[in-house]
Amino acid sequence: MSDIVPIKLVCLDLAGTTVGDIATVERAFAEAIATQGIVPGTGAYARAMVHVHRSRGQPEIDVFRGLFPDNEARAQAANLTFERAYEGALERSGLTPAPGVLEVLDKLRGSDIRLALLTGFSRTTLGRVLGILGWHDKIDLAISPEDAGGRGRPWPDMVLHAVLRLGIPDVRQVAVAGDSESHMLAGRRAGAALVTGILTTSGHSRERLLQGGATHILRSLDDLPELILSDDLGSARTPASAR
Repeated sequence: MSDIVPIKLVCLDLAGTTVGDIATVERAFAEAIATQGIVPGTGAYARAMVHVHRSRGQPEIDVFRGLFPDNEARAQAANLTFERAYEGALERSGLTPAPGVLEVLDKLRGSDIRLALLTGFSRTTLGRVLGILGWHDKIDLAISPEDAGGRGRPWPDMVLHAVLRLGIPDVRQVAVAGDSESHMLAGRRAGAALVTGILTTSGHSRERLLQGGATHILRSLDDLPELILSDDLGSARTPASAR
């Protein structure tokens, strides 16, 4: 008898996967580290931005702690600047959903699948993002690291928090999708059946997504419903397949 179970919950990344605002996020990071004396045009700035990219998907405060190890005051100050810069940009320019994302959300919700958005943003910033997007009728839950006890990706806590909050009985009924290695690690550590890397222009490479434990690689978020709703679930869940 097959032990394949249908997907009941999809955990989606926010920035970069469902919302195309990575340029805004990176500008906010640049502004934040500039307040700590790391300015564009310097080797230190180039190294810092490489660290920011490598840390995609992790909580912003953890990114700054990686930049300023053993100096919590600098990390906290940079994080505060980041939040103010990002939220200011939202007020000026708004947010643009990734192409096709609304259709993906509607298709999954229409198939009785619960949806959770996971982010490295603080709860306050996440609240502002949701207010601008107006997706309250399109998702079931939006989770920041604070909601899950303070640990964000690559820890599995946010995925497991969604499982508990939404009453999903089996972690094999969970799919995780995102564009960074940390998303893949979180999904695998949580025991999700499908851990799907989405290739984006600003996300991690196919190799890094597979390194993080991706079971599947998709060229676009548009392909996610077909994968999740496949009639041949056993075949669809063959590890490390790519489309």
